[in-house]
Amino acid sequence: MTEQTPEEVREAVRVGYAAAAVKVLEDGAASCGPQSGGDCCGPQAVEIDEGFGAGLYGAEDRDGLPAEAVAASLGCGNPLAVAELREGERVLDLGSGGGIDVLLSARRVGPRGRAYGLDMTDEMLALARANAQKAGATNVEFLKGTIESVPLPANSVDVVISNCVINLSVDKPAVFAEMFRVLGPGGRVGVTDVVAEDHLTSDQRAERGAYVGCIAGALSFAEYRQGLEDAGFTDVEITSTHQVADGTHSAIVRAVKGCSYSPTTRRL
Repeated sequence: MTEQTPEEVREAVRVGYAAAAVKVLEDGAASCGPQSGGDCCGPQAVEIDEGFGAGLYGAEDRDGLPAEAVAASLGCGNPLAVAELREGERVLDLGSGGGIDVLLSARRVGPRGRAYGLDMTDEMLALARANAQKAGATNVEFLKGTIESVPLPANSVDVVISNCVINLSVDKPAVFAEMFRVLGPGGRVGVTDVVAEDHLTSDQRAERGAYVGCIAGALSFAEYRQGLEDAGFTDVEITSTHQVADGTHSAIVRAVKGCSYSPTTRRL
């Protein structure tokens, strides 16, 4: 098999997630159409592998959210259970998809806080903005861009979250550098992501799943820790929560931006 270029990988990711957004939108329209008899029960969840999706959220989190936001959940965990958000904080969700984590963040930070969602896929952004309107969320903003180049100024957020997206990046050192840049001093990272056991080679990770399936691009535990530390983060914690494929795990990742630190040369 010919190895894909970074541009081809990114386009494959974009196409895959655009298709997921379109499926949710089409399911929603079909369930509310003239043949439904007026019984609008919302879209069906996008079918993905076990260990991913809305089932990883508690019922209390899902209650009150638009059905489309729940159906479009494609993550490998619940970063809101990791980030411990507080009233008035500013939160950035990298790869916000249909907006479930942004809407949940908006609830927790309250009207004095703000929740930003960043996504590169027009279809997901359209879905997320529609979900925010349905939810009546006024303290949210969805931005178009890549997680390697965040369209926010330095020191502009208190918390960075993400749900099974960083593994999809073709330039993870750039992602970690951007996370560090946008966080203010003392800011923190609380993400869920797919992480590989240290003994697995890149080829072995690719054998276990595709890039779009969140497996082939996964860093090892050691690589993830080193990448965050090279970007300047301290107090890095990476904890496995459940296995998603042989030798690969959904993991909780925490880190802190210290108040006085100059990042070293970044490498992975």
